[in-house]
Amino acid sequence: MSSAVLCQSETCINGNPPSRMECPTCSKLGIRGSFFCSQECYKRAHKLIHELAKNPGSSVNVGKSPDSYNPFPNFSFTGTVRPLYPLSPRRTVPGHIPRPDYATTGRPNSEMREAGQPPRILSSEEIEKMRTACRLSREVLDIAASHVRAGITTDELDEIVHNATIERNAYPSTLNYRNYPKSVCTSINEVICHGIPDQRILQEGDIVNIDVSLFYDGYHGDVNATYPVGKIDEDSQKLIRTTRESLDASIKLCKPGALFRDLGKAIEPIARANGCAVVRSYTGHGIHELFHCSPNIPHYAKNKAVGTMKTGMIFTIEPMLNLGTNWSEIHWPDNWTATTVDGKRSAQFEETLLITETGVEILTAGRSPSI
Repeated sequence: MSSAVLCQSETCINGNPPSRMECPTCSKLGIRGSFFCSQECYKRAHKLIHELAKNPGSSVNVGKSPDSYNPFPNFSFTGTVRPLYPLSPRRTVPGHIPRPDYATTGRPNSEMREAGQPPRILSSEEIEKMRTACRLSREVLDIAASHVRAGITTDELDEIVHNATIERNAYPSTLNYRNYPKSVCTSINEVICHGIPDQRILQEGDIVNIDVSLFYDGYHGDVNATYPVGKIDEDSQKLIRTTRESLDASIKLCKPGALFRDLGKAIEPIARANGCAVVRSYTGHGIHELFHCSPNIPHYAKNKAVGTMKTGMIFTIEPMLNLGTNWSEIHWPDNWTATTVDGKRSAQFEETLLITETGVEILTAGRSPSI
């Protein structure tokens, strides 16, 4: 914190005469030219400056409980977002709802057995089940999105998603997938993906990605979108628009015979033209009875993805774009949350797609947020 902070000691709410003193604590924290009033009423206010200097971004990381805390106080965060614990207890799923194999153990054994296998062609019956799972996923996402506002916590969004999912007799696919603790991913501002819902209250000006996936009648649906929290700045507006535009451009390429590696050719030029970088570490994926499987779909140009689209294949495209030129990421100690390395904002959109005889069907189609 380098800018000068001036004492408001010309008047005193207690009627005491003004007294300006150079602040020794500010000097130690590197705040130059800072003075404070010797009167107690100003001493208390001035201490807030010290807290902000010690913990940049603390003013935008508040919870509804006074007991919330940052579990990783010594971690070098790249932006202003901090985790706020304690996490709420793991939410329960009624026993009558069918669940994937990892629901109890955390290990997706079916996925691991199928690793390296070519993409599956689904039967007409399987496709109908996927249509249902994807429609329900979109319904749940839209419900969650309707609650996005300043003042709500991401844990409350998780509860909304969880309840809406089980009301549809479905299982939230993320819950205990590789030991992930929640029923949805909520990624705020510089968080690229896999943000864990916690006690942090959404603030005016934030952006938040909500990633909903559910398991219904033996099949997974998967969809996500990024939403503004109230009024957001122009860069964030452009980031959200660009990310959605890049996804739409890649979907237009999808048809029998198209190459998976060509999708990045549609995404990256749009990103670069708008001052954004395409995240490389995370990809789209096949989906059906398995949550994640082949094909593997990178979102950047000049990738080495293998495979050709065929009628009956179902997969996701889900580009993640960062503001600026840096596409890399850093992980928090929770082993899930991925953020930009420079603290700049990131956005993502995802759809689940079916390759038809004539082109592509967006199984999770819905209305995009207006910016």
